[in-house]
Amino acid sequence: MRFDHVSYAAEPDGLAATTERISKVLGIEAVKGGVHPRFGTRNTIFPLTNRHYLEVVEVLEHPASDKAPFGQAVRARSQAGGGWMGWCVEVKDLKPFEERLGRSAVPGNRKFPDGQELTWQQIGIKGLIADPQVPYMIRWDDGTEVLHPSNARPATVKLIGLTIAGSSARVADWLGTPVDDLLEDVKVAWTAPKGEPGILSVRFETDHGVVEI
Repeated sequence: MRFDHVSYAAEPDGLAATTERISKVLGIEAVKGGVHPRFGTRNTIFPLTNRHYLEVVEVLEHPASDKAPFGQAVRARSQAGGGWMGWCVEVKDLKPFEERLGRSAVPGNRKFPDGQELTWQQIGIKGLIADPQVPYMIRWDDGTEVLHPSNARPATVKLIGLTIAGSSARVADWLGTPVDDLLEDVKVAWTAPKGEPGILSVRFETDHGVVEI
């Protein structure tokens, strides 16, 4: 199990404008992601070091976004003004989480312009909707390692920390493992929730110093 990525829901002026603002803060250009047809969403990607990445995601006017929990989560966060929606950990086996949550993981996919396709399985979005401090879990399908979003472009920016309104004990219980064991060099500052729990900010080490979004 390892920390994989963070998701930022597009603000009211849309994916392109939100991506541009983040690009200026980080000092790097985003990579066009694409459409997630099963979820009714699309994204842009900022590859980061250590096989991490930041995605900016926008809901589409598509029937899938009304049915898929991921689409519902993106729409709700964007309608609330946009911002940090959640974080994700990569796992090798989703079965323990399927058994614990009593439901099956759902497939996801995104096609590249050259015809290649990145595919994965994920679970935990309903948990994130109910309690935004907890991450959702992803298993990238075998054979897709080279297509991992962090490989989309050589990376220079490093994700170094999160500030989360919530409890490390709650997240450890959700994941079944101590949080520090999976975050490695990503430091988390836990604060008591003032309102809704969830990610309050993310810190990055860039070419022009440490920045916080």
